[in-house]
Amino acid sequence: MDILFLCVVIFLFLLAIFDLSVGVSNDAVNFLNSAIGSRAASFKRVLIVASIGIFIGAAMSNGMMDIARHGIFRPEHFSFYDLICIFMAVMVTDIILLDVFNSLGMPTSTTVSMVFELLGASFVVALIKMAGGLDLGLNDLLNTEKALSVILGIFLSVAIAFFFGTVVQFISRMIFTFNYKSRLKWKIGIYGGICATAIVYFLLIKGAKDLTFMTPEVKSWISDHTGLILLSCMGGFTVLMQLLHLCKVNVLKVIVLMGTFSLAMAFAGNDLVNFIGVPLSGFASFQDYAANGGGDATGYMMGALNGPANTPIYFLIGSGLIMVVSLATSKKARNVTKTEIGLGSQQGGDEMFGSSRISRRLVRWALSSLSWVRSVTPPRMRRWLNSRFNVDETIMPHGASFDLIRGSVNLVLAGTLIAFGTSLKLPLSTTFVTFMVAMGSSLADRAWGRESAVFRITGVISVIGGWFLTAGAAFIGAGIIVAAMHYGGHTVMFLLAALTIFLIIRSNRRFSKKNDAENGGDVLFQTIIATQDKTQTWPLLLMYITEQQQKFMAYAEEKYRDITSAFIRDNAGVLNKAETSLAKQKNVLKNARRKETLCLRCLTHEMAIEKSTWFYLSNNLCMNILYNLRRINEVCKEHVENNFKPLPPHYAEECEMLCTRISTLFNDTLELMKSGDITAIGTLRHNCEEIKDIVSDTYHRAHDQLRDGDTSAMAVLYVYVNMLQETQEMVSSIRKYLRAFAKLRDSEFRSRPALS
Repeated sequence: MDILFLCVVIFLFLLAIFDLSVGVSNDAVNFLNSAIGSRAASFKRVLIVASIGIFIGAAMSNGMMDIARHGIFRPEHFSFYDLICIFMAVMVTDIILLDVFNSLGMPTSTTVSMVFELLGASFVVALIKMAGGLDLGLNDLLNTEKALSVILGIFLSVAIAFFFGTVVQFISRMIFTFNYKSRLKWKIGIYGGICATAIVYFLLIKGAKDLTFMTPEVKSWISDHTGLILLSCMGGFTVLMQLLHLCKVNVLKVIVLMGTFSLAMAFAGNDLVNFIGVPLSGFASFQDYAANGGGDATGYMMGALNGPANTPIYFLIGSGLIMVVSLATSKKARNVTKTEIGLGSQQGGDEMFGSSRISRRLVRWALSSLSWVRSVTPPRMRRWLNSRFNVDETIMPHGASFDLIRGSVNLVLAGTLIAFGTSLKLPLSTTFVTFMVAMGSSLADRAWGRESAVFRITGVISVIGGWFLTAGAAFIGAGIIVAAMHYGGHTVMFLLAALTIFLIIRSNRRFSKKNDAENGGDVLFQTIIATQDKTQTWPLLLMYITEQQQKFMAYAEEKYRDITSAFIRDNAGVLNKAETSLAKQKNVLKNARRKETLCLRCLTHEMAIEKSTWFYLSNNLCMNILYNLRRINEVCKEHVENNFKPLPPHYAEECEMLCTRISTLFNDTLELMKSGDITAIGTLRHNCEEIKDIVSDTYHRAHDQLRDGDTSAMAVLYVYVNMLQETQEMVSSIRKYLRAFAKLRDSEFRSRPALS
């Protein structure tokens, strides 16, 4: 039996290794996004700075808070077997949750997940013990005050961080403007001194308070002389930053890298418990159980966990190394970082989130409020504010999402708020604070324009909702798993261990495939957005537009063939799948059009005017073709699902011949798009006219049959007539599309008779 429990503890440590890598991937956004988004240094250098901070913070941390030992439950009332089930359930749930969120590119809170997993598992075990006759209440078994303080901390950190992020960035931008380099001569020393002092305050209060060498005497001295330390730092750093500026050193980059180091160090030093606290608690429980002779695991109580924990240094160093390696190699870390940078980007880009009703209403309300503010603001004041927020003067390195002013504000303000909250004993989450500060600063910088605000607010709401979803999922998931283990015993433990390993492997494989597909399809778009020479943009954009529309034409040909075939063969399953697919394709077309519109802005003014008409026409015609397919499918699906009479054989044969002709038209169009030979467009457009005539003749014959034929076949003939009408409109759209395609490639082609 002892060997069995030892295997469980070893498995907990194996899960902890994966948990460390997954946790770093999730929390990388805390300390990487500002440096990467502002291009303060190369990605490699940013990783080096963050890695040093992580390793130092982990190696010198005390390694574990008491929350994993007795912060949620009261261990003197729980047996060794109870706690092994709880710890196992917490680790399994934690890894699955974090990996799911990372794969989706959504930042979440490791603190919240661990606390609510412990709470959920402990709650269920407490109910089981009470149902078994234990004469104790929930208040005797659980410590719910800690969980409540975390929930309050969530609400406070989200609102406060967003508010101060907006206010501080607004003030900073009014002082420096977007053309900040012309206003650094004497301001940079004071600004750099304030930022560096805030970072030192953050390190002293939050990052260094739990380091192993921080004796009570040292902590007491720092607490008693905090004001003097900060004043000395303010004076010294102000002089130092001014001297660095005079020596042509970019002080803003120094501040951003200092902030990155401090957040990374504090993250590793304080959040390490979220990754290894539970396995170490399980190990300590096993040591105490084995030292007292083992025996009945369900009868041995774990009051020993009420004592303090001393984590061996090799656990801390090993954890630091794992986190550093994970940070440098994890693709998921870059995926989570990309989410926050995208939501706060000053420039247009591919919006990762769609539109929601609540975000549309919020934007409408905000626009109405701004309109009222403008009406009551004196014109002179409006002109002055607009001059301070002239986005056209923005100074950003090539490829950056926002400038160094905002990057420094994000890091310094997040560190200051976390330090202040810690001094007030508030359980703030680094994820919540850094994310909401970044969102507030991007709002103040007018990064959320009218064309992106709805999508970005939807993204923020999705992320915040994900945080609260984490708490609920962690509580319920851990509770279900611990109940299964408690009643199922060792067999269920081994089955859950195997299931966890399977889910981890499958999740990583899926993420790799998804990441490769997204990167492969998005390279050209990113290249166009990043191209500085506008004269080179149009050839790339034409290639991108053609590529996207080729994909759609191939899709349309396939779906038309599937729908007509399913209607003829009375196959409702294919029609149902087509309905779902066509609905998704609408979003694909809308996203492609939005990205192509962003690329169109990168053209020269003359080229944009020349090509915009035909660009929008070609996109609208693709959407028309999609609508034709949806209307055909809708009527056919309703008819087949109601089990009405199928299409008579002679009409079915006629329909199949027409479908073959339409497929050939689509394929010829695709071949023309691949070759780029627009000289053949005249012939192809003439072919469209012939097909339209054939469809028209077929339509009239079917319509005559409706008037003179058997009334029992009228239902299916109505469907057939609708299909013919929509097909005719679809062919007409293809004909018009060919003209727009020709104009995109050669604006002078209009004078040729073939395009009359």
